Amino acid sequence: MRREAKKDPPRAAPSRPTPHASLAGLSKPTLDRLAKLNISSKFDLVLHLPLRYDDETHVYPVKDAPAGRDVLIEATVVETDIKYRPRRQLVCHLEDGSGTNSTITLRFLNFYGSQVKQFAPGVRVRAFGEIRHGFFGAEMVHPRYRIVQPGAPVAEALTPVYPTTAGLGQDTLRKLIARAMASDPLEDTLPEPLIREQRLPKFRDAVFFLHNPLPEVSQQALQDRTHPAWRRMKFDELLAQQLSMRVHHQRRRGMGAPALHVRGTLVSRLLKDLPFELTQAQQRAVAQIRGDLERPHPMQRLLQGDVGSGKTIVAAIAALQCVENDFQVALMAPTEILTEQHYRKFSAWLESLGVGVAWLSGSTNKSVKKQILIDISAGRVAVVVGTHALFEDDVVFNRLGLAIIDEQHRFGVRQRLALRLKGTQASSANAGKPQAQPHQLMMSATPIPRTLAMSYYADLDVSVIDELPPGRTPVTTKLVSDARREEVIVRVHEACAAGGQAYWVCPLIEEIESDGDPEENAPQTIAKAAAKAAPTASPKPAKPRGRGGLEALQLKAAEETHEALTRAFPDLKVGLAHGRLKPAEKSAVMQAFQRNEVQVLVATTVIEVGVDVPNASLMVIENAERMGLSQLHQLRGRVGRGAAQSACILLYHAPLSAMARERLKIIFENSDGFEIARHDLHLRGPGELLGARQSGVPLLRFADLATDTDLLDAARDAATTLLAENPAAARAHLQRWLGGRGEFLKV
Repeated sequence: MRREAKKDPPRAAPSRPTPHASLAGLSKPTLDRLAKLNISSKFDLVLHLPLRYDDETHVYPVKDAPAGRDVLIEATVVETDIKYRPRRQLVCHLEDGSGTNSTITLRFLNFYGSQVKQFAPGVRVRAFGEIRHGFFGAEMVHPRYRIVQPGAPVAEALTPVYPTTAGLGQDTLRKLIARAMASDPLEDTLPEPLIREQRLPKFRDAVFFLHNPLPEVSQQALQDRTHPAWRRMKFDELLAQQLSMRVHHQRRRGMGAPALHVRGTLVSRLLKDLPFELTQAQQRAVAQIRGDLERPHPMQRLLQGDVGSGKTIVAAIAALQCVENDFQVALMAPTEILTEQHYRKFSAWLESLGVGVAWLSGSTNKSVKKQILIDISAGRVAVVVGTHALFEDDVVFNRLGLAIIDEQHRFGVRQRLALRLKGTQASSANAGKPQAQPHQLMMSATPIPRTLAMSYYADLDVSVIDELPPGRTPVTTKLVSDARREEVIVRVHEACAAGGQAYWVCPLIEEIESDGDPEENAPQTIAKAAAKAAPTASPKPAKPRGRGGLEALQLKAAEETHEALTRAFPDLKVGLAHGRLKPAEKSAVMQAFQRNEVQVLVATTVIEVGVDVPNASLMVIENAERMGLSQLHQLRGRVGRGAAQSACILLYHAPLSAMARERLKIIFENSDGFEIARHDLHLRGPGELLGARQSGVPLLRFADLATDTDLLDAARDAATTLLAENPAAARAHLQRWLGGRGEFLKV
């Protein structure tokens, strides 16, 4: 769980926790090392639970000790020597007198001079480690050991092994944790009826057990975290998260926001002018958003839907409801390509209604930007579309009523907050008026699995568009080895020659050398296939790529592929789009592709979102095994937007790793974004799926959303009950788990 320092550094960057008074007396080096483990209080030590356990409760005779796993043996030093072949090492020969095969060698490849004296002949040693049987008999390499007296008692509980950092040994951690537990009563924060209802152990009992489990307990239950003590920790953690989300939701309900009543004039005209009708799912989302906007507290709704489900028109209708009430709308997206796409759509839909739309990005001309800023401040622009540039200091809204954030998971917490705070800015137009926060609508084309939504978005209202507009054709996904590249090139040429268009996606711009045969490199293969693809062509042979690099997989450079395809398809226009192009150049290429002046677009993943070309019915993705499920699904969604049968060809390089094979199997078998997201959660976990490590969302430490859905459901219900019937217990639980150092804030 990420902690914030008192000096309030940027949330997106990791920060060291400030030591709590309960850790007083520890040295600064120790405090610094604890801080690296996000331990800043006595209770943090209590919750620093073991990664695994060693069984030092039973001493095995050397002759009976099982090989292949860590065991505890006790024997007497017979001889100690320093060997120099094959390298300097300390070798200790021990014997425990248990009969035949009762000798064992302890081998230390790194050691101190003092250790040589420790292992004096006749000394009794207790060593813990894995026994290996070699040419010279049984041995342990770098075991954990201690000098003991004959008959010394063994441990009564399993030995915990904790997550640690350099300079902080296990013994030190064990002492600190034991001291913390001894000085804290660890009283329960949950009411007794709730504990009984969930069949959970007492908190104190669970903590003590996890730090010192008895040897007869099931090691599997400890490892899988299914033991009742582990379930208590998971439930408490999930409950704290749910309570925090609910409290935040209640606080938001207490804030002020403009009540944007339904006027209907502009919305009715827009719906009448549209060449299509809204789906039932879109109508349902519109009704939910409409109701939120009419309330005098800030809407915070997540609009999620699969690629191409029609989220943008729903956002445009929400924007018009805001404009009808004389408030402004800000729409922020993470890339210029996506903002330009939104700008063009909003302009086409709204400007005929007399609604001014402006586009603001980091590349906007200074003089143009200056005028746009003046118009925004004066209220002459109703809808502003832009990138991160929208929350710069010089952007001052006159009356911001609604902030729309597309691909919201790509923005950090503070960035989303910065845009919302634009609605509370004082300007010459609203000086002296009571400040109110704007409503906020967040959109995501990355469907969120139910458990993730319940856990990390519990403070949000969620609308789901779960059907595609009529006329959208399903996309056929094909897995093709790059050994069959020639066939793919012929397929691309045939599709474009018949009037269609195609994307060819490369994962990187930079050329990375291959360790494969130059004859298998993409540009050469493209050149070789040109005769089949376009018989009248006379392409120059592609320049072979170097062989010096050792990459497990080839990464085809976009620029090189563009050059080769241009030679292979002399009768077609091949364009190139990547992140290093100047915005004007990138925009020109994309517009040419939309007008069908470019038939084949070679691009990096800058086209992942926001590109809408109905005539493009074929996509080829290089090195698909290197991409994540969400990215592959987003890219695939760029085709199938028209009436023509569409296909996405995933080129992969064999051999495939087990993880890559699993990803490609999932994307091949599933077209439902929610099902793909469920698999993605299982493969990657919530941190990467949410962008949480970048956005500041604290991650769960103990609970696993893939396996603990029953606990999540129970915690959700318990949070509702506690807040309504026992708010004191809810406060005590939040204080224990989150303290005063923050919440699971969602902004």
